[in-house]
Amino acid sequence: MNKPLMAKATAVWLIDNTTLSFKQIGDFCGLHELEVQGIADGDVAAGVKGFDPIANNQLNPEEITKGEADPLYSLKLKFNPASVGEEKRRGPRYTPLSKRQDRPAAILWLVKFHPELSDGQISKLVGTTKPTIQTIRERTHWNIANIQPIDPVALGLCKQSELDAAVQKAAKAKAAAGELMSDDERRKLVSTEQSLEMATEPKIPTAISGLETFTLGGRDDDDREDTLPDADSFFNLPDTDDDEDDLR
Repeated sequence: MNKPLMAKATAVWLIDNTTLSFKQIGDFCGLHELEVQGIADGDVAAGVKGFDPIANNQLNPEEITKGEADPLYSLKLKFNPASVGEEKRRGPRYTPLSKRQDRPAAILWLVKFHPELSDGQISKLVGTTKPTIQTIRERTHWNIANIQPIDPVALGLCKQSELDAAVQKAAKAKAAAGELMSDDERRKLVSTEQSLEMATEPKIPTAISGLETFTLGGRDDDDREDTLPDADSFFNLPDTDDDEDDLR
């Protein structure tokens, strides 16, 4: 359902100038009934000037008359050809001021753990600009030394479902392009929940890299017996027969 322009200001005008119920005003303006009640009590939208929907060609006076006569009646917004498609206009995601300082950390996390995502996808997820993403990719951001990667879902910049949808879309694009992916890349292309359920792959410590064929086990018993020296040769004991002849 389309909403009137300046919904809260319109609700203020309807509260002050009509006897419509809170629910009727909320349904017409796209607000919750309790929010409309808060406007009437002065707790919400304090200082907002009323916006006349009749004078601004958004509502017919007959609709208000019908609504006041029947509390169950739903007001109908006046058709305005100029407003067609306004709800579908695409623009950057709005990020609250309190969370805007967290966007570089979220961008670094996405660039590091999901390099398959395009700049456009990252921009939609965290509400940033492509030049900012590029500076973090190239590590030329002015504060890159102090930025730590943090999951944007944990920061509240996007939903888990939105992140999973973007990752899966990138996976389909790579599959359609026929690009070969390594195991690590394939793991990154699945959703976060799926990757957490995967079994961890055994990895060789970097300290013994290059010694994969080295075994700590000993040789076979037969080879070991052939190579072990006898006690006499090991201790270099003198010949006992010669000693006995000398004593005689």
